[in-house]
Amino acid sequence: MFRGGYAGTILEVDLATRKIRKTSSENFFDVKKFVGGKGLGALLLWKYLEPGTDPFAPENPLMFLTGPLTGTLCPGSRMCIITKSPLTGTFCDSHVGGHFGAEMKYAGYDAIIIYGRSENPVYLLIKEEVEIRDASDLWGSSVFETEAKIRSWNDDTGLRVASIGQAGENRVRFACICVDRYRQAGRGGTGAVMGSKNLKAIAVKGSGQIRLHNAESFIKIAAETRSALLRNETIRARKRWGTARTVIFASDQDLIPTRNFQEATFENADSLSAETLEKKFWVKHKACHSCPVNCGKLGIIKSGAYAGAIVEGVEYETLALMGTNCAIESYEVIAYANMLCDNYGLDTISTGNTIAFVMECYEKGMINKQDTDGLECHFGNPEALVKLVEKIAFRQGIGNEMAEGVRRYAKSLGEKAEKIAIQIKGLETPGYDPRSSPGLGLAYATADRGGCHTRAWPTSYEIAGRAADGTVIDRFSTEKRAEIVKAQQDYGAAVDCLVGCWFVRGVIGKRRYVEMLNAATGMEMTVEEFIPLGERVWNLVRMFNVREGFTREEDTLPWRFLNESLPSGIAQAQRLTRKQLETMLDEYYRLRGWHNDTGVPTVEKLKELGLEFAIL
Repeated sequence: MFRGGYAGTILEVDLATRKIRKTSSENFFDVKKFVGGKGLGALLLWKYLEPGTDPFAPENPLMFLTGPLTGTLCPGSRMCIITKSPLTGTFCDSHVGGHFGAEMKYAGYDAIIIYGRSENPVYLLIKEEVEIRDASDLWGSSVFETEAKIRSWNDDTGLRVASIGQAGENRVRFACICVDRYRQAGRGGTGAVMGSKNLKAIAVKGSGQIRLHNAESFIKIAAETRSALLRNETIRARKRWGTARTVIFASDQDLIPTRNFQEATFENADSLSAETLEKKFWVKHKACHSCPVNCGKLGIIKSGAYAGAIVEGVEYETLALMGTNCAIESYEVIAYANMLCDNYGLDTISTGNTIAFVMECYEKGMINKQDTDGLECHFGNPEALVKLVEKIAFRQGIGNEMAEGVRRYAKSLGEKAEKIAIQIKGLETPGYDPRSSPGLGLAYATADRGGCHTRAWPTSYEIAGRAADGTVIDRFSTEKRAEIVKAQQDYGAAVDCLVGCWFVRGVIGKRRYVEMLNAATGMEMTVEEFIPLGERVWNLVRMFNVREGFTREEDTLPWRFLNESLPSGIAQAQRLTRKQLETMLDEYYRLRGWHNDTGVPTVEKLKELGLEFAIL
């Protein structure tokens, strides 16, 4: 029985039949085994989605999930959106901050599960009651317009809105769901699934409170956690500069993608540095619910062709993928393209990656001006960057092919193009080159949703030259990488059940998370049980992907990373060989208790984790 932490109700909405059902959260899952967030979503997607279902089919559920710490004083408590990805065909969990998740909890819901497809565009209004409202006049609107109209129509500026722009409506396979205007559930195409259901937005406002099992203890631990964050040097730097502080570091360490990952340093990185943005662009710090870090940076372009454009960021990933990877050195251009992506509802990582691919194809003669609708798609061309963002969102001309994602587009162009398509399992790779971080290569290859850096980050250990246990490691070797990656994935998956923020989880640590969880819910979880929680969820998601046809063969890296060495910098001549990757995979599967030839969890491992229902 829930004693605190949870709102207590799961809201199910069938858009096809217009049926709305509210069910006790306790009827849905074993709380201690799956907790919430990613754990609950993995369980529900396994149970309710038939194998092989098309992600755009009405039967593919779209789930908005919180955790037991969402909406509390726990710093960095967020929400996640889970579905089957239309970009990769894998399990997809996309996490987002802001205030929408907390408002869901105050409205009384731990999760909102959307089924079916409406015949006409609709949006959900969740206040005292739940209503399915007509959104015909919203269809075709941008994210910014949609939020403003919904608040105006309901005469309520306090509504929190999750919505899609034109990219989601047009089923761009990497369209995102936007929350609080500038926050995005960015990866995997959640916005395209929302668009396929003719669901334009969900607006929510709550009036309730979150009951805590032991409020006094919880407040004490949360205050201790907040203090620890504010004392931490890395957090203080993030508080001042956000993620943009990574630009110079990544370029100096041969990590930053440049010209479609042909290089890993950028000659004009200073023009995109946090110091430059602080001096010329940012005007305000912003924070997610109950977070002292304030890592969000609101910026305004003050002069030039894009004067007046406002965006929160620009985040490192956008500076890397839409900046250095496209050889764009003007922060104003990148910020404007970022704003367009936010307004249309596009993932900036996949968008920038795909545009850089087009630029390299153009320069190497694989496509020409006739293919690009007359655009000169050279690296460094700001007009090409901005115009291609618009073409992708509206599926115009070459944008229609680009909207399918880099893997599908490259396949249509042939083998030469496929070799320079930087994607893993169909998900465009983020802004770090694994040739200078072999452990990151293993993390990319084994990530559950495809090319992703937020499942494990062994790079910090590699650069420091020491593993977590203090063992000295060589940066460019592959020793101990499987051990590091597995440990980080399990810890990360456990935190994702609470839906904790990636940026603060390392400082908070498992002891504080467990203490806050127990004080909030009365769950009585031990610290020793926390990592197995993550391992259980990681294995369940793996079994979901196995059921969808993914095996060891898909745990690989782009051709470029395995066959082309970096041309310069401290990692000059470095690349990951296929033999090195296979050696790391062998060790990784052994540690995981998975079959070495297929990468499928063994029956013994599934039984050990209480996942007997997932045995195929």
